[in-house]
Amino acid sequence: MFTIAKYKKYTKGLLASIGVAIVSFTITEFISFSTATVAIILGMIVGNYFYKTFHAEGSTFKSGVKFAEKDLLMFAIALMGINLNFTMLANLGIKTILMIIVGMAFTILMGLLLGKLFKLNPKLSLMIGIGNGVCGSSAIAATAGVAKVNSSDVGISIALVNLMGTIGIFLVPFLAHLLGFSDIDAGIYTGNTLQAVGQAVAAGFSISNEAGHYATVVKMGRVLLLLPLVFILIYIALRESKKKSEEAGEKVKVGIPSFSFILWFVFFSVIASLELLPKELELLIGMVSHYITLIAMSAIGLMIHFRTIMKSAGTAFKVSSLLFALQLIFSGLLLKFL
Repeated sequence: MFTIAKYKKYTKGLLASIGVAIVSFTITEFISFSTATVAIILGMIVGNYFYKTFHAEGSTFKSGVKFAEKDLLMFAIALMGINLNFTMLANLGIKTILMIIVGMAFTILMGLLLGKLFKLNPKLSLMIGIGNGVCGSSAIAATAGVAKVNSSDVGISIALVNLMGTIGIFLVPFLAHLLGFSDIDAGIYTGNTLQAVGQAVAAGFSISNEAGHYATVVKMGRVLLLLPLVFILIYIALRESKKKSEEAGEKVKVGIPSFSFILWFVFFSVIASLELLPKELELLIGMVSHYITLIAMSAIGLMIHFRTIMKSAGTAFKVSSLLFALQLIFSGLLLKFL
């Protein structure tokens, strides 16, 4: 049963997360950078400067920040399904769809392989691979709960993936020109490599209107693969949980606590695909999802300790940079030879 008293303990931490989100949003009005990344970085600065306020045992802020970090994020991801209109697949040919699937699988698997090679935390490697391979911050946020990834790894992966994407806005059009791609191929190349939708759109239209259109459609095709990816991760998580239970000789009992948000995610994506709601309402739901995600990203930043970041950030940067380079090379080869 909903009661105000039950959620009163979250007030201070929630307000702190909202405050960081508002400042982050204001900052990005003046600089061209991902609001999610700015929110995480600003949250980290505030959280570490006032370390005892947010991290000390018995802190009156801690429970509210954790509520924003987990519960609000799950709610935002559920609403995010409204952005997945599967009828857009009709605008992509079979060849392009295969290219997107192969490119995504390659990027995620190479992320895991590079992580193993550089002895990086496997879950951080997975998040970097998913962020690069699917749709940046949204993909990381949507899959982190299922994969049970901690806040520090979520924060690092989002920051690095967005950094690569920002560099890519300028790098990818240059590479497309260097490789002699037509406007159509340049658009496909852009949509199949850049991390966030905004990055792909910006880079595509910097080449031409035609390239921008193809970059947008291909990028949305990658976004649509988020749903099957989530279900693959759920299957893997259930299988691993079952295996551990059997090895421990315990009664097999598996489940994912955050499974309900996936069902709502599917529900909203079906609503969008069937066009059951007015476009204005869909846009409003998408906007609410965006702002709540920003609050959750701020909360994630508030809970990250600089010492934790320093342990893995350098190696994670190497993995992320090499992965993006391999992704660009692989997609270029696919376009040249398919």
